[in-house]
Amino acid sequence: MSETKRLRRSTESGYARGEETRLRIIEAAIDLFGERGFVAASTREIAARAGVNAPALQYYFENKEGVYRACAEHLASEVWVKFEPVVRSGLETLDTTDDVARLIEAFVAIQDVMIDKAMTTPSAPTLKLFFVREQGGQEPPIATEIFQQRVRGPLNRVALALVAKICGTTPDDPRTILRLLTLHGQFMSFHTAPRSVMTLLGWSTMDAAKIDLVKQTIFANTRSLLQLWSVERETAAPVRQSRATHGKEKAAASRRKG
Repeated sequence: MSETKRLRRSTESGYARGEETRLRIIEAAIDLFGERGFVAASTREIAARAGVNAPALQYYFENKEGVYRACAEHLASEVWVKFEPVVRSGLETLDTTDDVARLIEAFVAIQDVMIDKAMTTPSAPTLKLFFVREQGGQEPPIATEIFQQRVRGPLNRVALALVAKICGTTPDDPRTILRLLTLHGQFMSFHTAPRSVMTLLGWSTMDAAKIDLVKQTIFANTRSLLQLWSVERETAAPVRQSRATHGKEKAAASRRKG
């Protein structure tokens, strides 16, 4: 075996071990940041839980802030894998059609993935706590900035654009934003308060049939509301046009009198 081949194998093997160690540190850090928060979790504890020494943590991340950033980037990458296809599909639909039915289905497709993420993705309690602390503003803002830039921002932009196009509003119109929150609020309790929801429903487990029931109920509500808002837009358009015409006629008459 040549010296070149031996060197390549050694380098590749070392890189793989390095990535494995790095991921182990990130996973341990997510647990500890979730359990104790950024301030209380120490780099020494993170290193111990990951089974590495403190210098190894400094080698990969420099300091605790670097570890926290890496945790946010890792989680954002995992989530974006699920959302990227429907975001791209939604953007394509916005660019290629004005058909309300197709726009509504593009929005429902986004909700489908969001519901799966909220209801079917297994996650440790510490991972949920990581997000709870981040959303509560208790942690460094870098995680929120990363999630906003890489996941929440792109997802919200396409969802708002779809709702706006269906309703005849603009994405930054408060009505558009409130309507989006209303539509997504249908399933957020399954993510934020699953025990209360399950108790109310009298369910002890969440199997595929129950998840499908939840989805179909929410999708029916979403389609009905979006269709209603679309009809309201069509109904309001002639009224707005009539008011605009009347205003112009009134202004012209006023100028003639003057």
